Amino acid sequence: MASLLIKNAQVLVTMDANRREIRGGGLYAVDGYITEVGPADDLPSTADEVFDLSSHVVLPGFVNTHHHFYQTLTRAVPGAQNAGLFDWLTTLYPIWERMTGEHIRVSTKVAVAELALSGCTTAFDHLYVFPNDATLDDEISAAAEVGIRLHASRGSMSLGESAGGLPPDSLVEDHDSILADTQRLVDTYHDPNPGSMLHIVVAPCSPFSVTPDLMRASAELARASSVRLHTHLAETLDEEAFCIETFGMRPIELAEDLGWVGDDVWFAHGVFIDPNESGRMARAGTGVAHCPSSNMRLAAGIAPIRRMVDQGVPVGIGVDGSASNDGSNMLSEIRQAMLLARLDAAPNQFGGSLMSARTALELGTLGGAKVLGRSDIGALKVGMAADFIALDLSKLEYAGALHDPVAAVLLASPTSVDHSWVHGRRIVADGKLVNMGIEPVIERHNALAQSLVT
Repeated sequence: MASLLIKNAQVLVTMDANRREIRGGGLYAVDGYITEVGPADDLPSTADEVFDLSSHVVLPGFVNTHHHFYQTLTRAVPGAQNAGLFDWLTTLYPIWERMTGEHIRVSTKVAVAELALSGCTTAFDHLYVFPNDATLDDEISAAAEVGIRLHASRGSMSLGESAGGLPPDSLVEDHDSILADTQRLVDTYHDPNPGSMLHIVVAPCSPFSVTPDLMRASAELARASSVRLHTHLAETLDEEAFCIETFGMRPIELAEDLGWVGDDVWFAHGVFIDPNESGRMARAGTGVAHCPSSNMRLAAGIAPIRRMVDQGVPVGIGVDGSASNDGSNMLSEIRQAMLLARLDAAPNQFGGSLMSARTALELGTLGGAKVLGRSDIGALKVGMAADFIALDLSKLEYAGALHDPVAAVLLASPTSVDHSWVHGRRIVADGKLVNMGIEPVIERHNALAQSLVT
């Protein structure tokens, strides 16, 4: 059995039931699972691998709850830089329809590399465009090279422009073909066991790109296969107007009418959700992926995250697509969530408290794990998978911030982690990827991106 010992961390943040922060702490793991957590002096003295992290803060790995890996190819596209969601999409659809399987594979490597270097150990991705020979299999094989846990979704669009939807007909797919391929992917790849490195999620794209029939059928397929459901919802006022005009319902009402409610469902964004709607979501266990940078980039609005958290809605953090962020940095995104929640807090609202760094870190770890339906990640305690990250407090970014190293993780604004382990396997060492050389990937990625946009 392979064993791993982490010792002497300046602070080890457990995110356990008591939210312990252990000075001089460490953990011991066997075959990828944590068997002991506590002060270094109380742990075994040796292991197959031993790391002294005396100048580091150690935290559970971050959990990203919404992304579009392929969009790393279309960052900063001129025609989409200053557009709201609908105009942004109609600008980018004709570019995305030229993608191939190679575009999916290479863009996945870039996105996952950036996530890993910023502390993400589990990532959900929403792939909903499948032009030419592109498949979700391309993403799955590419992500495995970096070594993070992946929740990959078989997204879909079935409501084309000619039928009243937003996407061009060239990018939508046939209802039956979507469902057949979704079932194939679930049967081929989904691993529901504790410690799983790969889940499949059923994820029709949005109310303005998918028919109600496909939304209902997707929910039935997911529940028959015991996998989770995800879609974009309540992101912009344009979407709200579309739902009211087309279906006579607000987005949340539409989702409820289609059976998209429950603790196996989470929505991306949730900017325009009123208190009654979020209360119903809390009672049902329906979650939200909060994407603050994207919401600001597209001028969508500020999601009422503090209200949702107070009501009991499961909330995680998502970087969203790299054409609307335009990055894949989890550490920065969690910091952004904290800051935006503070901006949104009126004087004396929520008892006068502002979102703390610790609350934001909890959303990025435990919160994300709950949204993805995982009970084996998000905290450092006995029985959990050994997914954790370490940041070196001796770096320039932390100078003068050691009064509270845990808060300094977000308040001092670092952009990368120094070390990362997933299931006890090291994937980032001294700020470098362990399993993949990134330079040739970047070179090929830039060439593919240039060919798409020109």
